[in-house]
Amino acid sequence: MNTPANAVPESFPGLQTITAAATAATRPFYWSVRRELWENRSVYMAPLIAAAIIVFGSLIGLPLRLPGIVRGLPTLDAAQQQAELQQPYDMAAGLLMLAQLLVGVFYCLDALHGERRDRSILFWKSLPVSDRTTVLSKASVPLVILPLLTWAITTATCVIMLLLSSAVLAGSGLSVAPPWARLSLFQMSLMLLYHLVTVHSLWHAPIYGWLLLVSGWARRAVFLWAFLPPLAICALEKIVFNSSHFAAMLGYRLTGGAEAMAMATADMPIDPGTHLTPGSFLITPGLWIGLLVTAAFLAAAVRLRRYRGPI
Repeated sequence: MNTPANAVPESFPGLQTITAAATAATRPFYWSVRRELWENRSVYMAPLIAAAIIVFGSLIGLPLRLPGIVRGLPTLDAAQQQAELQQPYDMAAGLLMLAQLLVGVFYCLDALHGERRDRSILFWKSLPVSDRTTVLSKASVPLVILPLLTWAITTATCVIMLLLSSAVLAGSGLSVAPPWARLSLFQMSLMLLYHLVTVHSLWHAPIYGWLLLVSGWARRAVFLWAFLPPLAICALEKIVFNSSHFAAMLGYRLTGGAEAMAMATADMPIDPGTHLTPGSFLITPGLWIGLLVTAAFLAAAVRLRRYRGPI
């Protein structure tokens, strides 16, 4: 008797049980993430608008600046030529990473508070989706979706800018070779992805966890509840103990993650002179302490969503 190629042998009933359990566990999470993207179009619209502004600025700025830069390249050394040609791409990457950070902050502040404010939490709680799945799906947006989306949009923006540069140079009667020879978009893209995963996702995870916790707890003025307590602690420590340990810790969390790479200069992390140091990053105590704090924040957010009702 012929057996279909995709049939599961009856002698392994446990395999069917494991497959069904895995599907049942992942499908609610998948659709919860899809729900977040459907309901929060700013997650992808804001980076796309920022990229469109950058491309529009390139259409205006490149014809004015690029021909003069290329004509002056022979008078510069290799490092200066690299810096001159890569500056617009560094600015584009920096602006898009800033847009990602702002979108992540405002998304987290509204993620749990918004559904309580408009009472849609009553509908979502009626579905067979656990509070843990819901909170983790919301946390995946700033920790996974936004970094990957920013990487893809930034890479596409840099490709468009490079094509525009070639068109401007060809229209000016100059060689299009310098940008293509000096800029390695593939290397820049990989370094950007590494930076987004290590710093903007793993290192900043406690920040997003705290914002989600405040979003699930506060009844109103979520922005103030998220930022005033840390500022008050900093001020109180300074007044009482004349020290700034808490402020230094916050600053380290906001601007840290330098262990992930060693930059020859204070340039952008996508510059060729940057050396990736994942080993040093993974053994940094601050990384693992931050991830443990993030887990605690998310666990508290799950509990709050379980027992908090509409506002």
